[in-house]
This record gives sequence, C-alpha cells and structure tokens, in this order.
Amino acid sequence: MWAALAMSAALNLAPAQGGDLKIENVRITYGILGQERSDGKAALPKLLPGDVFVVAFDIDGLKVKDDGRVFYSMGMELRKKSKDRPEFKEDPRDREAIMTLGGSRLPSYALSVVGTDTTEGEYSLKVTVGDRTTKKTTTLTRNFQVIKPTLGFVRVGLTSGGVPAPPIAVPGQALSLHFALVGFSLSKVASQPDVTVQVRVLDEAGKPTVGRPFKGDVKMVAKMFNEIIPFDPVTLELNRPGKFRVELKATDNLTRRSTEMFLDLTVLDPNRLR
Repeated sequence: MWAALAMSAALNLAPAQGGDLKIENVRITYGILGQERSDGKAALPKLLPGDVFVVAFDIDGLKVKDDGRVFYSMGMELRKKSKDRPEFKEDPRDREAIMTLGGSRLPSYALSVVGTDTTEGEYSLKVTVGDRTTKKTTTLTRNFQVIKPTLGFVRVGLTSGGVPAPPIAVPGQALSLHFALVGFSLSKVASQPDVTVQVRVLDEAGKPTVGRPFKGDVKMVAKMFNEIIPFDPVTLELNRPGKFRVELKATDNLTRRSTEMFLDLTVLDPNRLR
C-alpha cells in the first residue's frame, strides 16, 4: 500500500537569474535533506518494500515578488509500469515560500512511502510544478524499482530537534539517526526474529571513534512488526569537527545473513567559515 505523498520546500540556496521555469539538481536521497542514495544516479534505483522514495530538487525560475515571496503549486502522480490507473495521485496544491537569500531557486522535495506489501516492479513518480504568477509549468519524472524483500535497512535519515537534518553540522549539535530493518526471518515455532544491529562512527582514517559502539539484539516484537522493525533513534553527539562515516550493520542470526550501509557526516569548524 502506498502512503500519501509529502511535499515541501526549504530556504533558498543560492542566487539565480529568473527565466524559464525548470527543475534542476535532482537527487534521490536518504531521507529529507539527506545525502544522495548509493544508487541515486542509476537509471533505476532499487528500493525495498518498506522504504521511502525521496526525490530532492531545485525549482528554478520562479517569479519573485518585491518582498521575496513566490507563489507556486505542486502535484504528483505515482504509477506502476504497464498499469492504466495511478497508484496514487494528488492534484496540484497552491503553495508559497519566501526567498530569504534572494534569487529565484527554491529547494524542494517529493516523497512516497513504499508499503511493505508493495509488489515488485518498476514505478514512476511524476511531479508537476507551476508558477502561479507567470502561469508557467514544468514536470519531473523519476523511475525506480521495488525489489523482492531481502535483509536491508530502510527509512534511513537524520533529524535535529524532531525535524529533518542534513549530514552537515557543527560541534555542539546532536543529530538523531533513524532507521528500520526489513527482510529478516522469523523463527518457525514462535514467529519471532533474532537480529543483531550495530551502529558505529568511523573517522576519516576509517577507525572507530569509540571503543564500544551501539549494539543491540531483537528477539521479540509485536505482531505488527513482523515485516518491519523500526528502531529507536540513535543520538549522535557531535563534539569535534571532521569528516566521519556512520556505519549500520545488521545480522539475521536465524539465517546468518548480514547487511550494512554507510552515511557520510561532516562536522564543520565554525571558526573556519569566516
């Protein structure tokens, strides 16, 4: 089952000249404001059932009012290849934003949750953007593939204070790492999982930053989590600048299968930004 699409916009990134309405800087990311997925540049990114398909992009060429406001609209349509009817459709909705930093480029995103019962196959997400002032419109279409369930991490992303956060911060901040696990086995007798999950941070040289990383075992869950296990967020206390890599690893102890993934994290020194 597909969850409803969520769309939003953030502050302007960099000045740009007005002109034709277009969508640029398209990325498939791990969560809102997250880094590009490892297969984000592939013609057909692969997602597991239970994951979230996030498309980040910039809307360029919006007509900006004297007070910095822009008036635009966004809608979407999600289709499975060879199907006549869309899986989900949202007509364009009126929106507005303030271009605080000037220019005519507005970062935005569209996302859709892939239900754990979503069938395998190729899907397409089409986003329609309109400038309500100039009446210009443009579209963006990105295809992706939902693959057969297998052990893997899904819904990976960072937040700060409960809102989406990018993998860039400064010392003194704390980020929350969110993730869930799918594709694990269940015991034949009790229908329960037996998985071990580990999270650790590596420095630029590839060495663990602490001697004992976060590690936990899951051997009992409610029936509603028999297909996907959402874990409590792991807090990352950022105490020094540098470039780091967050490593997630899970082992299914019933099948001896393992999976892992990495997120890059940059902690900037504010004194060097002047």
